[in-house]
Amino acid sequence: MSERLDPPSPQPFDLTGKVAVVTGGASGIGESVALLLARQGARVCVLDRDTEGARRVLDAIVARGGQALFLPCDVSSASEVAQSFGALGRDPGRLDILVNNAGIAHIGNLEVTTESDLDRIYAVNVKGAYHCSREAVALFRRSGGGAIVNLSSIAALVGLEDRFAYSMSKGALTSMTLSIARDYLAQNIRCNCVCPARIHTPFVDGFLTRHFPGREPEVFERLSRAQPIGRMGKPEEVAALVLYLCSDEAAFITGGVYPIDGGTLHLR
Repeated sequence: MSERLDPPSPQPFDLTGKVAVVTGGASGIGESVALLLARQGARVCVLDRDTEGARRVLDAIVARGGQALFLPCDVSSASEVAQSFGALGRDPGRLDILVNNAGIAHIGNLEVTTESDLDRIYAVNVKGAYHCSREAVALFRRSGGGAIVNLSSIAALVGLEDRFAYSMSKGALTSMTLSIARDYLAQNIRCNCVCPARIHTPFVDGFLTRHFPGREPEVFERLSRAQPIGRMGKPEEVAALVLYLCSDEAAFITGGVYPIDGGTLHLR
């Protein structure tokens, strides 16, 4: 008589059967998050205004055997967000993960930041996360719960020079994380926040080209050394932390604020 074999244990961080939304998933950290969640088995929906970039990410996911779709969306628009999440509500009819990654930057102190600057940053970085989280909660209930991960910044935790509006928005996003986590405990909805330091993305390269033409390598090296670990972070490293917080392995974690900063906050 043959011995009965127990079914194999699921692999760590397995997202098979789950549906994830990644805002701003067409490039940078969002792209790395989308690729990694798909690699772990999730069906990934990329929300972004960048159609070309989003199509490139979708092609990469499908080429690796994953499942993905693209919904063009400006997260600052309540109607566009509602339309996108409404489509998800019809097909595939569920949602398990939301990664609020879409965001824009601004450089300047209080005096040089105009009211329109402040409104623009607030509309995307704060209201965008609000719109998406509000729509996601309704779909999470259908699925019996869900996980939100907000991409904040160390700018929410420490004073940075010439980051007035940006820091304001990331501070608000971090506080929103705590409120959502507390309010939806009974619905099995978790909400956590990741606070990266400087991460080497296309945004950084574009910033150097615009503001330091001809001096890009020199300034890149200086910005890299600003982290005690001696380099900028990689988008893939941030994505790995996001994956953990989205996964069932992090089921006991909610309301957390996690720096990923090469020692910037505590070692400099």
